[in-house]
Amino acid sequence: MACRLLRPLRRTLLSPLRSHSKTLVPHQQQPSFSLRTYVTEMRKSAFEGNILRLLRNEIQYELDRSPPFQPVPEFNSFSVDERPGEQWIRLNKNFGENEEIKVEVTMFDGSVPVKKTGNLTTEEDVTLHITLIVDIFKGEGSKVLEFVCSAWPDSIEIQKVFMRGRDQMAGLPYTGPGFKELDDELQNSLYEFLEGRGVNDDLAVFLHGFMKNKDKTEFIRWMGTVKSFIEKK
Repeated sequence: MACRLLRPLRRTLLSPLRSHSKTLVPHQQQPSFSLRTYVTEMRKSAFEGNILRLLRNEIQYELDRSPPFQPVPEFNSFSVDERPGEQWIRLNKNFGENEEIKVEVTMFDGSVPVKKTGNLTTEEDVTLHITLIVDIFKGEGSKVLEFVCSAWPDSIEIQKVFMRGRDQMAGLPYTGPGFKELDDELQNSLYEFLEGRGVNDDLAVFLHGFMKNKDKTEFIRWMGTVKSFIEKK
């Protein structure tokens, strides 16, 4: 009899505890969730901190090793537009009474291997390549005489010569034969035509020095831009 009475009593006494224990489960899980969030944020912060450290070190290394110089605004009567953040620069000048010359210049866009022979070994180096697009205008409404050229470290090489509309090309124009297919005398005359307007070997030397500096400047600028983005909250 006593045993039967104790069972209901035990259930009565234990049921509030069970009910209370169920209400405690969500509260016991909350610290676990917060801990996971905290750990995730810490890992993210550490990861981003490491990127920032590497970027700062690389920027400082480049500045200490050979800091870029301030680019010159002109060369041999050409005005030079550095175009920060872009892969091109632009040169402009006037020539004679009605000619306008515009030169679009890439950063280094190619190279060719060159073998250097030392006392005992032969090492392979590269010669860097720059592309020039030279546009010559003659007054309002005129067409454009365009030269596509290569600038090597100490020389200019013409690749193509053709005429186009001043506002670019609506279709695909005839661009003439390859430059080296032209008569030798005509080739020489076209080189002299450009040289008389300042597009010559001296310009090639200048552009290689300018682009070497721009390459470093743009690299440092790029790293700084990435660093600023990651730092931003």
